[in-house]
Amino acid sequence: MTDANHRDTGLAYPCGTPPERGEAREIAPGVRWMRLALPSTLTHINVWALEEADGHTLIDTGLGNEDTAETWRMLLEGPFAKGVTRVIVTHLHPDHVGMAGWLTRRANRRLWMTRTEYLQCRMLAGDTGHPAPDEAIAFYRRAGWDDAALDTYQKRFGTFGRLIFALPASYRRIRDRDIIAIGGHDWEVVVGAGHTPEHACLYCPALKLFVSGDQVLPRISSNVSVLPSEPDADPLAEWLASLDAIRERVPDDVLVLPAHNEPFTGLHARLARLAASQRRAIERLHGALSEPKRAVDIFSTLFGRAVGPGDASTYGLATGESIAHLNYLVNRGLAAVDEKHGVAWYRAV
Repeated sequence: MTDANHRDTGLAYPCGTPPERGEAREIAPGVRWMRLALPSTLTHINVWALEEADGHTLIDTGLGNEDTAETWRMLLEGPFAKGVTRVIVTHLHPDHVGMAGWLTRRANRRLWMTRTEYLQCRMLAGDTGHPAPDEAIAFYRRAGWDDAALDTYQKRFGTFGRLIFALPASYRRIRDRDIIAIGGHDWEVVVGAGHTPEHACLYCPALKLFVSGDQVLPRISSNVSVLPSEPDADPLAEWLASLDAIRERVPDDVLVLPAHNEPFTGLHARLARLAASQRRAIERLHGALSEPKRAVDIFSTLFGRAVGPGDASTYGLATGESIAHLNYLVNRGLAAVDEKHGVAWYRAV
């Protein structure tokens, strides 16, 4: 969800105006910045290319549709005509992994991902064409969704697989602290969690660059949600711990290459602001639970605005993020939950 306090002091945007469609802007030696369109309020995703002797390593791929494919054709026949050496995907969301299967098959190259992201992506894609499971319907009913919202969810269920090209049946696993040699420089894998289970960032000390994916964004905050497949998860705790870990492992003097908005400097200031914003939200929520509330009752408390079921995608994201905050309080003994007729009511303790 949007971070209302996004004007961080200490942040700067030194790379100028974003590249146009089909442009590969060099922002550091051998490092190119591209933008791919998204049919959403975000409007775009940033993707990156790292030059090597025999081609380019690509990082993230865009949404799986014909418009994105056409942009990649422009790039592959233009600045990347030398070829693709590998495709690295930071995490499983469709705007990042959507074209990975298309690109790896076209270039006959490997897909590099963390194990959890690859396997969960395959799992979600496998839901396409199947009805929504009873457990998922019960999950959203427990959050306070009414019959109309649940009906919309059931009609939309399984859309994930339609947003991505099928992943290759094998991949190259990357792990936290792996060192990947690309273009004469070492890039360290820095894994975060919370936004997704095993999100890979990449840090190059020699170039002072940090590819942050969705783990650290300059103008918006990452969605941190509980999903029906793991209703008792505590992703907010994982995300806050990841912010601390990034601050310890990545110095402040890097240029951050995020998936959305523009490259920026001021990493540590942004990490501090994100953590402080979440902790304020936790405190507001704890205060609001002086009276029992459902997950759908706390949107205004967390996000500063109402969120209705008319926008099904936003409603689902807001619900998942609300449950993440509620689980955080419950797991720390700051809230309790009572079940009434299949609906969860939370109260401060």
